[in-house]
Amino acid sequence: METAPQKTAQERLYSVCDYYDAESLLTDGERKVLGRLREFLDTQARPLLADYWERGEFPDQLARPLTDLDLMEPAELTGAPGAEPVPARGIYQGFRIFELARTDASLATWYTAQAGLFRTAIRVGASAEQQAEWMPRVIDFSLKGVFSLTEPESGSDIAGGLATTARREPGPDGDTWVLDGAKRWIGGAATADVLAVFARDVADGQVKAFLVDREAAGVTLEKIRGKTALRMMQNAHITLDGVRVPEARRLHNVNSFRDVAAMLRAMRSDVAWIATGIQAGAFEAALKYVTQRQQFGRPLGSFQLVQEKLARMLGNLTSSLSLVVRLTEQQAKGIYRDQDSALAKMQTSLLMRETVALAREVVGGNGITLASDVARFHADAEAVYSYEGTHEINALIVGRALTGESAFTR
Repeated sequence: METAPQKTAQERLYSVCDYYDAESLLTDGERKVLGRLREFLDTQARPLLADYWERGEFPDQLARPLTDLDLMEPAELTGAPGAEPVPARGIYQGFRIFELARTDASLATWYTAQAGLFRTAIRVGASAEQQAEWMPRVIDFSLKGVFSLTEPESGSDIAGGLATTARREPGPDGDTWVLDGAKRWIGGAATADVLAVFARDVADGQVKAFLVDREAAGVTLEKIRGKTALRMMQNAHITLDGVRVPEARRLHNVNSFRDVAAMLRAMRSDVAWIATGIQAGAFEAALKYVTQRQQFGRPLGSFQLVQEKLARMLGNLTSSLSLVVRLTEQQAKGIYRDQDSALAKMQTSLLMRETVALAREVVGGNGITLASDVARFHADAEAVYSYEGTHEINALIVGRALTGESAFTR
């Protein structure tokens, strides 16, 4: 009888992290691509993270190698050469986010800014002709963009509070739109080619969307400093002062906030995968620490109270992974409901908060130092808890679906 090949320490740790083996839902090809990503993250990214997190800078040297891995629509998953390509499966895309987030939340946020937010803006908001022109460049990162919705005075109430304006001006060479306003917390804006800006049309009061060149006249970007979470992710405050955009750069399928809501419905599932990946990273770091750290002449992991916390962390992680896998399976069938993605984002983020806190507890004083990795996950979780819909907003979306009554104030 042949014996099974021995797993490496990292593989054994990962099998504990994915306790019910959700990864078995992937094909061999998908696992091969994700293995390529995992190796890159472990060998090239992980050694840089603590230093760059403390400096509050993004390790730009990782950007090109990461995009060169061909992860968004890997050639080996999307059809043979010359054949009609098929999109990569949603379950693969979810595990791609999971892999990134279990290494670092900023890396996951940076990648999904393009592969999730900006791509969704084009996929949902662009006309068929615009998609044919732009989508291949989005997939290969030759057109880098960011999703610019949140404003200085409007986050949770952006549907009614969006204040950036768009004014249409007819001209002999085609209509032009003039944008005025500000956007805030826009991750990756400084290195994007275009900003997908959402603005309210002064003529009809409806929300429209535009691809704005980052270096266009009237666009000013300012780095947001002093953050205590996602320190590597470069978030920008954007000012738009009389910025002119041709009609051809308007996303023709965005004509109300209802169209924006369709994008958010799809993107919240990405954030739920990020919240789940953060739990995996924090749990792995804590488990590694307590099996190596000695106290009172014994490994920390031998104490009952520590084991109870490890079990709770694993329970939270396993529950979250099961939730996002099932949500992704539903979306693969074309079932997209606001309450489904809102529930997943709300619950995984809530469990994430407890998981990273427990991880910090079992690591003790060293849990506030970057050397343990736990500190990064503990701090970064606070940003993920709030973005793409706060706990309260997502709870109200679910509550509205349950009762048929809206508790929103407007």
